[in-house]
Parts: sequence; C-alpha cells; structure tokens
Amino acid sequence: MAINKDPRCRQCRREGVKLFLKGTKCVLKCTLDKEKRRKPPGQHGATVMNKKLTEYGVQLREKQKLRRIYRVMEGQFRNYLTEAERRKGVTGENLLQLLEMRLDNVIFRMGLSTSRAQARQLVSHRFFTVNGIRVNIPSYQVKPGDVVAVHESKAQTEIIRALRAQIHARNLPGWLDMDNANLVGKVVSTPTRDQIDTGVEEQLIVEFYSR
Repeated sequence: MAINKDPRCRQCRREGVKLFLKGTKCVLKCTLDKEKRRKPPGQHGATVMNKKLTEYGVQLREKQKLRRIYRVMEGQFRNYLTEAERRKGVTGENLLQLLEMRLDNVIFRMGLSTSRAQARQLVSHRFFTVNGIRVNIPSYQVKPGDVVAVHESKAQTEIIRALRAQIHARNLPGWLDMDNANLVGKVVSTPTRDQIDTGVEEQLIVEFYSR
C-alpha cells in the first residue's frame, strides 16, 4: 500500500496552504503560522517562494495539493481521472466525487477519525464495516445507501472511546447522516460540488492532464 511518507508539515509548506493532514492538530498548532516557516522546504525554498509560477506550475501545484489532501499516489490519481472522464458530467466534479466517496474519506467526514491518515490506518486494521461486512481497503468506493459502522469488536477500544467524546464537535456534510450514539453513519447521496469544501480548482487539474 503506497503512501507519501514525507513529513506532513513539509507537504503543507510545499503547497503554501494548510492541508489539514494532521486533522485537528493543524488547527491548534501549524508550522505555517510561524513567519520563518512559511517558505517552501529545502535549500532554495525562499527562491521558489518569490518566483512567479508559470501556467504549468499553477496546474501542477493544484494537482499535487489534491493528491496530498486525499493521500493518493500518482498512479492511483490518474486512474481516478480516467474514471472521471468516462463518467457523464463535469470531469473535475466527477474526480472530486470519486475521492470523496473513498471509505477513508467518508469515515473522516463522519467524524470517526481525526484525520484521513488516521482513517486509513483504522480501516486497514478492520475497525469498520460497510453494510455489516468488514472492509479493510481505504480506497473502497462507497455508494449512496451504504451504512458504515464501527465493528462491535472495536467499539470499546481506547481510540474509539476518544473519538466518541469528540464526534459531536464535527460538522457533518449534507450528503451524510450520522447516529453519534451508536457510531453508525449512512451515505445519503453522492456529494455535489458545493458540498465538497476541498479548496482546489479542479478544472486546472483536468487541464494539467490534457496537455
């Protein structure tokens, strides 16, 4: 299972914005809040920061930003784009919908993890079921009507007890429904673009791969 193992704060610094790769920790403490840490990482970070990006560079940074947010490697990301182009509708919106409907992202959106990275780990350790069946594939595509729940054998673990205490503070997207008491969520519908708060310009990503 390939993932980007670069330090997460370094990834945010490279994109110049908070990607919230550590979840709630990014709200409380972030290196980008420090003036001297706002430049991109590396020996030539200051030079890169002051250099105007070309059209290609802008498109590349949007693509990399989206990949980092959802923790997807390049090959898998290309597969998502191919599927988005195959589907009816706007390619950029289709791409975001595919990424949002990943099981690890759905668990994060439901408040059953503090970050997508934690959600990925919990899924891999068989913490969750989809329609009553244990699933350990973070990229599993959920569908409208699917019910996601914490497996009964994991309900009393320390990490789930901690999440139960925090879940009420999370804002639930309109395309999801959640029973906080029982830690059971339902995918009500496929998210529309205005229900996806990921701060990227997806059309630039489509243009990047159309070159």
